[in-house]
Amino acid sequence: MKRDDMILISVDDHVIEPPDMFVGRLPKKYEADAPRLEHQENGTDVWKFRDHVIPNSALNAIAGRPKEEYGLEPQGLDEIRPGCFDVHERVKDMSAGGLLTQMCFPSFPGFAGRLFATEDKDFSRALVQAYNDWHIEGWAGAYPGRFIPMALPMIWDPADTADEVRRVAEKGCHSITFTENPAVMGFPSFHSDHWDPLWRALSDTGTVLNVHIGSSGRIAVPAADGPPDVMITLQPVNIVQAAADLLWSRVIKEFPGVKISLSEGGTGWIPYFLERLDKTFEMHSAWTMQDFGGKLPSDVFRERFMTCFITDSVGTSLRHEIGIDNICWECDYPHSDSLWPDAPEWLHADFVKHNVPDDDINKMTHENAMRWYQFDPFTSVPKEQATVGALRASVADHDVSIKPRSHHSIPAAEKLAQYRMRADAAVKKAPVVR
Repeated sequence: MKRDDMILISVDDHVIEPPDMFVGRLPKKYEADAPRLEHQENGTDVWKFRDHVIPNSALNAIAGRPKEEYGLEPQGLDEIRPGCFDVHERVKDMSAGGLLTQMCFPSFPGFAGRLFATEDKDFSRALVQAYNDWHIEGWAGAYPGRFIPMALPMIWDPADTADEVRRVAEKGCHSITFTENPAVMGFPSFHSDHWDPLWRALSDTGTVLNVHIGSSGRIAVPAADGPPDVMITLQPVNIVQAAADLLWSRVIKEFPGVKISLSEGGTGWIPYFLERLDKTFEMHSAWTMQDFGGKLPSDVFRERFMTCFITDSVGTSLRHEIGIDNICWECDYPHSDSLWPDAPEWLHADFVKHNVPDDDINKMTHENAMRWYQFDPFTSVPKEQATVGALRASVADHDVSIKPRSHHSIPAAEKLAQYRMRADAAVKKAPVVR
């Protein structure tokens, strides 16, 4: 297959929420207390909600910026590419990058929406529903076929989350973001029956549970004085832990309709992981009492877990050992791992390198995503207009050049100091294992 003939659906991108997202979406009695974006004297923009202040980290919106501007420092909306927060500009960026469709994770509320937990249950519910309605109607709904809608949970209440899953499913949303590890967030683990209402709702509606790396708030930082390269390299490790935790949980055995996406975790590690699962089962199931109904754990993994990659040459070569029907591609726009706008070039190079046939390419680039999320973009975008080449041609004059955007230059030493402060806090927060 030629590069320009590929059709790309990305199952992991991110939205930097626009300042007007709550306008007209909350009951009037809550409008004054809604989260708001405020411009600071230092030129940055931060979301404020009660006692919480959430800045926009530079690593979260690097699309179109030089690598020298990467870092953890806060930034203003006028320092980032408009496609990060403006849906009309986002669609232009997508087309210029050859992307037909994106599924966008939240930013300032956190991956599991915990920011919206308040002492007023009705207010908390209203915030989540307002966010989800904005995302489904205002963001994804602005361009049918171009976005797979995704919903936030009410993580503090599994019954309310279940109701929300059913509510948004009626709107055509079959994707919900969640935490990779509720236990470290102070909630019951995946092994309890606490989340059963959620599992039933997911099963009933065919909604996919998406667990993104870092969605528990914990990052792998072995030592606070290590360089940030260590943390960045180890980011996918959290998803390996989540995969094991969920695979061996009662959820998989008692709720056969639940399906889970391991977002931004890569794929190259999976063949060994599956081998280890089966070895563990063979050696220990007699006393751990694990039973998958006559199946091997690796078989169950391939049936119930979606795996995702940005660029993964090893995973591409081992695609059939992983499971060709549960691999999806992701772009990660506008985060620092993203290869936008050159993702098609990187992806196609690996397909050529490993002689990947057209059928396998189609599954990994769009068909698997369509099936998992019950999403058909071709009802809105004709297939001949959905290819990399056609999309790029439709916005031929759109500027995707790399440009400096920061209003102030921060020395590398200061950026490292900022990272080490955060790393020190993360290490201190980590539980002690005895």
